[in-house]
Amino acid sequence: MHGVHSVGDTATRVGSNVPDAGLPTVVVPLQSGLVTAPDFIPDYLLFPGWQYVTAFVVIVLSVVVSKFVVRLLGRTVARQFTRQSVAQTVLRIVRLSVFLAGAAVAATILGLEIGNIVLSVTVFSAVLGIVLAPIVGSIINGVFVLFDQPYEIGDMIELDDGTRGFVDEINLSYTKMFTLDNTFLVMPNSTIRNRDVINYSAEDERTRMTLDVLVTYESDIAEAREMIELAARDTDQVIEGGPDIRVGSARYPAKPTAYIATYADSGVLLRLRYWAMKPYKMPRIQSDVQTRLWSLLKNSDANVEFAYPHTHVVFDDTSGSLQIGGDSADSARHSVATPPKASGETVESSETDSSRT
Repeated sequence: MHGVHSVGDTATRVGSNVPDAGLPTVVVPLQSGLVTAPDFIPDYLLFPGWQYVTAFVVIVLSVVVSKFVVRLLGRTVARQFTRQSVAQTVLRIVRLSVFLAGAAVAATILGLEIGNIVLSVTVFSAVLGIVLAPIVGSIINGVFVLFDQPYEIGDMIELDDGTRGFVDEINLSYTKMFTLDNTFLVMPNSTIRNRDVINYSAEDERTRMTLDVLVTYESDIAEAREMIELAARDTDQVIEGGPDIRVGSARYPAKPTAYIATYADSGVLLRLRYWAMKPYKMPRIQSDVQTRLWSLLKNSDANVEFAYPHTHVVFDDTSGSLQIGGDSADSARHSVATPPKASGETVESSETDSSRT
């Protein structure tokens, strides 16, 4: 009982400097998570809350130092990694590492131990896992995008929905594209890896384009093909000729070439294939080729005519009949007889036409 009584009395007098009758006094220093200042720091600098001010200063210095380190290592990293997107990602990781090191020092000044931080992360990991899952997925997909190299900063790409633009930024979480409509499109890497992306600037910027022209069966097909090819050769930003262009293991003529694609219902379909020097203004280049072709056909006496559908109206016993009368274009009249009624009578309606049929 004496031992129990002593423990109880000692527990009630923890931290007290007042001696009690015959019982040992246990003096326990006041516990604090804050780090004590070193001996070489003057006492007048140890104002209340100096640890928080010091931690804030360390955080600010870590931000400044991270920017300086990135600027110092920028050229070296750029020479080491030829791809701009990879070099930027490496510099971001270096900058983040410097900042996290400063944050760890600030946490140590405030008395935060690594064990406590790990315990807190473990407790909230289950809750934050649901929220952070999409972000983690984008980061993992961003790593694959950087290593697969489907496109690079500055490349012109086209998405599966027809949106075209230039790649402006690639990082671990998203890809930013500057569209031709003067807007920014930000796409998470988790979604862009599942989309079809056409890269017009991957290796060779020369892009082959196609133009279909339908001419009548009465046209001179050989002359029509020559005029179509000439229209393309006389257009700016179109390759006039030269050595064949290699695509994979095949080679295609560099000069504009018109082929007979098919014999359509209303005429012969001619297909022009030509190469544009740059992919940046493909709609304008195709419009210039069509404008040039229209001008050539209009100012030429060649037997070439664009084909277009014709409609013929046929009257039979059930639809009635068409009667045309008159001697001049100004007095031309036509009447349409409706089908006979049950009594056998016919009702005619007439109207004046401004032109002779």
